[in-house]
Amino acid sequence: MADEIAAEVIIVDDDPSIQRALSRLLRVHGFTRRIFSNAQEFLADTKPAPAVGCMLLDVNMPGLSGLELQAELQKRGFRLPIIFLTAHGTVPASVQAMKLGAADFLQKPFDSQALIAIICKAIERSRQQSAEVQECRDLEQSFASLSPRERDVFRLVVKGLLNKQIAFELGIVEKTVKVHRARVMEKMQANSLAELVRMAETLRLPPCSSSILSSLK
Repeated sequence: MADEIAAEVIIVDDDPSIQRALSRLLRVHGFTRRIFSNAQEFLADTKPAPAVGCMLLDVNMPGLSGLELQAELQKRGFRLPIIFLTAHGTVPASVQAMKLGAADFLQKPFDSQALIAIICKAIERSRQQSAEVQECRDLEQSFASLSPRERDVFRLVVKGLLNKQIAFELGIVEKTVKVHRARVMEKMQANSLAELVRMAETLRLPPCSSSILSSLK
């Protein structure tokens, strides 16, 4: 079994005392952390975001606010869960943050144990998302290894067509369809038709433009 990817917590807060308090709390609980004093400093950082982790983000900061940074990160495809920390939280701000996908919205001063519980939950969510992204990449690589004819067979198999119907559609003999079908299952590492269908859904394969599909309706 592969080692679990280490999680990292990113802190973006302009208050040095909050930075120190969060850093100590995270260190005690074994979390790696990265600290920034404002949104611009974080955006200028060239180190890529961790594959697994979360962000602790202050709402009111000089320059870009936390909500503005959240909106910018959403445009950039930033995937880590964001937990907002603020001393001046308002209902509209919290609603806006949650609509944009924030994991939580907490008032300062925060309860340490409650915050750690929220961080752990956010990291678990991040770990699941990271695993889903990696699975999709692996499936894309497997699909890319298929020959053009194997891809044709893949698309028709997951549509529910029988081997003889696929043979008719592609203008090949049924025995050849069986060979291609076996290779598809092997290359995609699928153990059943249901698993192959799930893979096709994950890959979001385009619909098959097949004349026989219309005739079967």
